[in-house]
Amino acid sequence: MVVHFLIRGRVQGVGFRWFVHREAAELGLRGWVRNTDTGEVEIVAAGDAETLEDLRVELRKGSRGSRVDAIVEHELAESEGESLGAFQIEGAW
Repeated sequence: MVVHFLIRGRVQGVGFRWFVHREAAELGLRGWVRNTDTGEVEIVAAGDAETLEDLRVELRKGSRGSRVDAIVEHELAESEGESLGAFQIEGAW
């Protein structure tokens, strides 16, 4: 299963990408996380449904200093996940 998440709220400049990276890596998910130009955080994560639900729970909680106002998500085609490797942070550090 491959899911695209868009996280809205106070999620940039507060360590949210590092938080997502740590949680996703601990769960054994594949994919990436990055900031958007519009102040959101975008995530593509691949794994089994139960593990993705575990990530969803953590995303709702957010990291210290963050505030998650909304999570928009949709499932992607399995083929979208074929090229995904170990979970990583994309974009500027």
